Amino acid sequence: MNPPLGHAKCDNSGVTRTRELETRLEHTEKQLHLLQQISRFMVRNLALGDALQKAVSLVVEFMASDSCLLYLLDGDELVLVASNAPKPDSIGRVRLKLTEGLTGWVARERRMLTISREAYADPRFKLFTDLPEDTFEAFLSAPVIVRGRVAGVINVQHRDPHFHSGGEMELLTTVGEQLGCLVALATADLKVLDTAHVLDLVMAPAGAARG
Repeated sequence: MNPPLGHAKCDNSGVTRTRELETRLEHTEKQLHLLQQISRFMVRNLALGDALQKAVSLVVEFMASDSCLLYLLDGDELVLVASNAPKPDSIGRVRLKLTEGLTGWVARERRMLTISREAYADPRFKLFTDLPEDTFEAFLSAPVIVRGRVAGVINVQHRDPHFHSGGEMELLTTVGEQLGCLVALATADLKVLDTAHVLDLVMAPAGAARG
């Protein structure tokens, strides 16, 4: 005897719901893995350049993007310091002012920027003829923050149009914060940890430890 039609619909709905939950769980586990990997770079004795390079590669893998570029602030310029597919002579050489390009806008405004298609047509766009990413359609960018200050910008790009979900935007914001911590740790005097009184550090007002 065949089950009632309504019962079959209920079963199908339950299967669909289960698959959706499984997909969400898998995505959350991958996201957690990404953030864990970047966090581990903070506690390992790893050169900053290597850590940043590994981080952008992880971002590309997780977000299924075609490019991830990381710029750090050097004086009044943003310098390309890591890329998932670095072009010869681009790392440390590609520079732009805070008044230039989409990346400069993100650093200057301290805000995330998302463009789902034709990023190269945005009036804020600046062309770097030696970077293939200039032809990519979708652009997602977040500031790298260190102690409330902008220390750089991280960009994720897709060759084809791509709508950025709220989850992707939140993830890139968090990655930007983590990379800021990596930069701060690389510039910190770790000898202080051996000589400082922990309670003094805990009770000190914000900014006191930075001099």
